[in-house]
Parts: sequence; C-alpha cells; structure tokens
Amino acid sequence: MTKKILTKDFKKLFNVAKQVRKLAYAPYSGIKVGSALESIDGKIYTGCNIENTSFAAICSERVALYKAISDGARKFKRIVVVADLKTITSPCGVCRQALIEFSPDMEVFMCNLKGKVEVATVAELLPYIVDYA
Repeated sequence: MTKKILTKDFKKLFNVAKQVRKLAYAPYSGIKVGSALESIDGKIYTGCNIENTSFAAICSERVALYKAISDGARKFKRIVVVADLKTITSPCGVCRQALIEFSPDMEVFMCNLKGKVEVATVAELLPYIVDYA
C-alpha cells in the first residue's frame, strides 16, 4: 500500500463519497458504501452500492465508473471508497478488473467513517495483470 499525504482533493472526494453512501440500497447486507471517482479533467462521478434479492448486487465503485464511462470519461486520477465498517473496505475483484481497464495507476483511497484510510494504486490491488498489447 502506498503512503500518501491526504490532500484537500482527498477530503473533498471523501465528503462526497460519505454523502452518496447514504443513498445506497443495501437491505440484505446492511453495508452502505459510497464512492467518488475523479476523472483526469477533475469531474467527479459518484456511486453507491445497490443490492437486490438475487444477490446480483453492483458495487459503488462500478456505479461511479459506469456513470463516468457513459459520460465519455476514460482516464481517472483517484477514487475514494467509504463504508461504515471497523476496517476499511477495498474494491472487490470485479471492481478492480473494471478500474484497471481504464487507469491502472489511479489512486484508490479505501476508508471508513472513523478516519481509517489506506491508499494503493489499482495495479497494486490487482497485481500481475496481463498486458495483451
């Protein structure tokens, strides 16, 4: 995990992610997660997790990413992921794969509401990615 000084950019994204997590639909797990994704041009895209009875849930990270992609964004600086857990929450394998597709060097700030933060790049979270180029 990368050690990173938490900047005002992080704090802004953290507050946005913290607010959007309140919109999560999580009646089965009870765990509400919010994400704020910043594109290289500084636009912020938000997402919250959405569950359903078939357990085919979608994570907050992919909601934010898919909103960004559908808006034309393709490169990203950072994403902040926030949940109300004792530990931090990190992107699942599917989210890691989706994020690395667009920005392997993007910073991922994994946070809880109590102030715990860990930072890594997507590539650090999903090592040994195959480059078919």
